[in-house]
Amino acid sequence: ALPVPAMADLFGNDPAQQRPDDEPAADAPLADRLRPRSLDEIIGQEHLTGPDGAIGRMVAAGRLSSMVLWGPPGTGKTSIARLLAEAVGMRYEAISAVFSGVADLKKAFATAEKAREAGQRTLLFVDEIHRFNRAQQDGFLPFVERGTVTLVGATTENPSFELNAALLSRAQVLILHRLDREALEHLLARAEELEGALPLTEATRDALVASADGDGRFLLNQAETLYAA
Repeated sequence: ALPVPAMADLFGNDPAQQRPDDEPAADAPLADRLRPRSLDEIIGQEHLTGPDGAIGRMVAAGRLSSMVLWGPPGTGKTSIARLLAEAVGMRYEAISAVFSGVADLKKAFATAEKAREAGQRTLLFVDEIHRFNRAQQDGFLPFVERGTVTLVGATTENPSFELNAALLSRAQVLILHRLDREALEHLLARAEELEGALPLTEATRDALVASADGDGRFLLNQAETLYAA
């Protein structure tokens, strides 16, 4: 989800502007400065990114298939897409169904076609893909089938109800888990390595982790508020 453009996903910027080689500014939000630099740094989704996971196996083979990343907010969907492109040497383009329309899709496909002619594969990341209507979703099909793009969609909604069957038949649905306590504690530890110890008692630290409800981005935003207090 994209409630605020600067917090598009765990450790990521607005996906319409983010590129794998962008470096976060020194005054960027904490979640952005702590974003993973490789798939190995993705927290809480080892069932997908580990060597035996679907994503880990695709990266090891050097070949991606189209996929839909389904999971709650703040679990790393944008980061995984960005790092997938980098891991297999693909061009990365990102659009958001919240902010993009037909003209943006046509432009993305045309650019990907030119890149393909030049021998460069394109990973097209579509955030909130379920927000595109059925006709717009159908528009992806010929470009996915021809290999113009490898589609990586992200959604917080059940793809079986929100996405066309034709599109689902051409993409794997990969489920991301809500971050557990261990993963959230790890995120806090990374924040403290960068910013220093948080002014928390054991009880208030437990309450902070519990309040995140598995959302890593929310947790880091709350930590940043505490640092600024």
